[in-house]
Amino acid sequence: MSTLRFAAVNADGLLSDLDLPPAAYRVLLKLRSLSEPGGRILIDQATIGGLLELSRPSVNAALRSLELAKLVRKVRNGVYQINPMLAGYNSFEDAVAAVNEMSADERLDARGYVASYHQAVAEYQDQLAEQRKKRAAVAAAKKAAESKRRRTLHAVG
Repeated sequence: MSTLRFAAVNADGLLSDLDLPPAAYRVLLKLRSLSEPGGRILIDQATIGGLLELSRPSVNAALRSLELAKLVRKVRNGVYQINPMLAGYNSFEDAVAAVNEMSADERLDARGYVASYHQAVAEYQDQLAEQRKKRAAVAAAKKAAESKRRRTLHAVG
């Protein structure tokens, strides 16, 4: 069985335009090298981290970047799917057929693709900032309630 794979497009230039974090490029290349024809890969985050000597948070962040860029999709824990335009196939015909079956919003050659990635990253960062604010507000409220409770306690003697 040959390990030679065919892809319908050469996306190297596009990938460089995304300006992904370095760990995301490394994870993408590793996933592509280990994937089945069609781009499915059975691998967990700990294994990815071990293969690339990356921490779990680094793997999580890399995979998040790849998902925001629509390059890799998590199917479920331990199963990922590489975008059909990047996946390898057993034949050129299989590659072209897979790309032709894609929805327009998943295509990497869609007008505004790079801008939509940067917008998705900005929205994700805003979401994280909002979550941090909420956690800080909850922690401050908890601390204030604890302080108030302590002030109301009286020594019994």
